[in-house]
Amino acid sequence: MIDHIDHIVLTTRDLDACVRFYTEVLGMTLEKFRTPTEERLALKFGSQKINLHVWGSEFSPRAHVAVPGSLDLCFIAAVPLDRVVEKLARLQVRIEEGPVAKTGAVSKLRSVYVRDPDLNLVEISEPVR
Repeated sequence: MIDHIDHIVLTTRDLDACVRFYTEVLGMTLEKFRTPTEERLALKFGSQKINLHVWGSEFSPRAHVAVPGSLDLCFIAAVPLDRVVEKLARLQVRIEEGPVAKTGAVSKLRSVYVRDPDLNLVEISEPVR
Protein backbone atom coordinates (compact mmCIF):
# COMPACT_ATOMS: atom_id res chain seq x y z
CA MET A 1 0.00 0.00 0.00
CA ILE A 2 2.82 2.50 0.83
CA ASP A 3 5.65 3.18 -1.63
CA HIS A 4 7.85 5.85 -0.01
CA ILE A 5 7.95 8.91 2.25
CA ASP A 6 7.19 12.19 0.48
CA HIS A 7 8.02 14.57 3.34
CA ILE A 8 8.22 14.88 7.09
CA VAL A 9 7.54 17.86 9.34
CA LEU A 10 10.11 19.25 11.76
CA THR A 11 9.00 21.56 14.58
CA THR A 12 11.66 24.08 15.59
CA ARG A 13 12.10 26.63 18.37
CA ASP A 14 14.56 28.73 16.35
CA LEU A 15 13.75 28.91 12.64
CA ASP A 16 16.96 30.75 11.67
CA ALA A 17 19.25 28.30 13.51
CA CYS A 18 17.32 25.35 12.08
CA VAL A 19 17.58 26.65 8.51
CA ARG A 20 21.31 27.40 8.95
CA PHE A 21 22.02 23.86 10.23
CA TYR A 22 20.14 22.03 7.49
CA THR A 23 21.35 24.29 4.66
CA GLU A 24 24.93 25.13 5.69
CA VAL A 25 25.88 21.92 7.51
CA LEU A 26 23.83 19.32 5.61
CA GLY A 27 23.61 21.12 2.26
CA MET A 28 19.81 21.15 1.87
CA THR A 29 18.04 23.91 -0.05
CA LEU A 30 15.48 26.23 1.54
CA GLU A 31 12.26 26.43 -0.45
CA LYS A 32 9.27 28.73 0.04
CA PHE A 33 5.90 27.44 -1.13
CA ARG A 34 2.32 28.61 -0.89
CA THR A 35 -0.78 26.78 0.12
CA PRO A 36 -4.15 28.38 -0.60
CA THR A 37 -3.98 30.17 2.77
CA GLU A 38 -0.34 30.68 3.77
CA GLU A 39 3.34 30.77 2.85
CA ARG A 40 5.39 27.81 4.11
CA LEU A 41 9.07 26.80 4.29
CA ALA A 42 10.66 23.47 3.47
CA LEU A 43 14.15 22.03 3.29
CA LYS A 44 14.69 20.14 0.02
CA PHE A 45 17.19 17.37 -0.71
CA GLY A 46 16.97 14.89 -3.57
CA SER A 47 13.31 14.12 -4.15
CA GLN A 48 12.34 14.61 -0.50
CA LYS A 49 11.64 17.54 1.75
CA ILE A 50 11.23 18.52 5.37
CA ASN A 51 8.42 20.99 6.00
CA LEU A 52 9.11 23.41 8.85
CA HIS A 53 6.79 24.40 11.68
CA VAL A 54 7.72 26.97 14.30
CA TRP A 55 6.82 25.74 17.78
CA GLY A 56 3.70 27.49 19.05
CA SER A 57 2.72 28.61 15.52
CA GLU A 58 2.31 25.22 13.83
CA PHE A 59 0.19 24.84 10.73
CA SER A 60 -2.92 22.63 10.87
CA PRO A 61 -3.30 19.78 10.76
CA ARG A 62 -0.28 18.88 12.86
CA ALA A 63 1.06 16.16 15.10
CA HIS A 64 -0.89 15.64 18.30
CA VAL A 65 2.12 16.76 20.37
CA ALA A 66 4.41 18.79 18.08
CA VAL A 67 7.58 19.58 20.03
CA PRO A 68 11.13 20.50 19.06
CA GLY A 69 13.73 17.83 19.66
CA SER A 70 11.49 14.80 19.27
CA LEU A 71 12.81 13.52 15.91
CA ASP A 72 15.40 10.85 15.25
CA LEU A 73 16.35 11.15 11.56
CA CYS A 74 18.68 9.16 9.33
CA PHE A 75 20.03 10.62 6.08
CA ILE A 76 22.13 8.83 3.47
CA ALA A 77 25.06 11.05 2.49
CA ALA A 78 25.74 11.96 -1.15
CA VAL A 79 29.50 11.96 -0.42
CA PRO A 80 31.77 9.52 1.47
CA LEU A 81 31.25 9.59 5.23
CA ASP A 82 34.87 10.65 5.78
CA ARG A 83 34.10 13.89 3.91
CA VAL A 84 31.02 14.40 6.08
CA VAL A 85 33.15 13.96 9.20
CA GLU A 86 35.70 16.48 7.86
CA LYS A 87 32.98 19.05 7.17
CA LEU A 88 31.40 18.55 10.59
CA ALA A 89 34.81 19.12 12.21
CA ARG A 90 35.45 22.22 10.08
CA LEU A 91 32.06 23.67 11.11
CA GLN A 92 32.61 22.64 14.75
CA VAL A 93 29.56 20.37 14.83
CA ARG A 94 30.11 17.84 17.62
CA ILE A 95 29.76 14.17 16.67
CA GLU A 96 27.91 12.37 19.46
CA GLU A 97 28.76 8.90 18.22
CA GLY A 98 30.55 7.34 15.31
CA PRO A 99 31.51 6.36 12.86
CA VAL A 100 29.69 3.17 13.86
CA ALA A 101 28.12 0.22 12.04
CA LYS A 102 24.31 0.30 11.80
CA THR A 103 21.52 -1.36 9.84
CA GLY A 104 19.41 0.75 7.48
CA ALA A 105 16.25 0.12 5.50
CA VAL A 106 18.05 -1.46 2.52
CA SER A 107 21.65 -2.09 3.59
CA LYS A 108 24.20 -2.03 6.35
CA LEU A 109 25.36 1.51 7.13
CA ARG A 110 28.37 3.35 8.50
CA SER A 111 27.02 6.31 10.48
CA VAL A 112 27.78 9.34 12.61
CA TYR A 113 25.31 11.01 14.97
CA VAL A 114 24.96 14.76 15.59
CA ARG A 115 22.29 17.02 17.12
CA ASP A 116 20.55 19.84 15.27
CA PRO A 117 19.82 23.17 17.06
CA ASP A 118 16.58 21.73 18.50
CA LEU A 119 18.47 18.65 19.77
CA ASN A 120 16.88 16.28 17.27
CA LEU A 121 19.16 13.30 16.71
CA VAL A 122 20.52 13.33 13.15
CA GLU A 123 22.22 10.21 11.80
CA ILE A 124 24.31 10.71 8.65
CA SER A 125 25.20 7.46 6.93
CA GLU A 126 26.85 5.83 3.97
CA PRO A 127 25.83 2.38 2.71
CA VAL A 128 28.38 -0.37 3.34
CA ARG A 129 29.03 -2.28 0.15
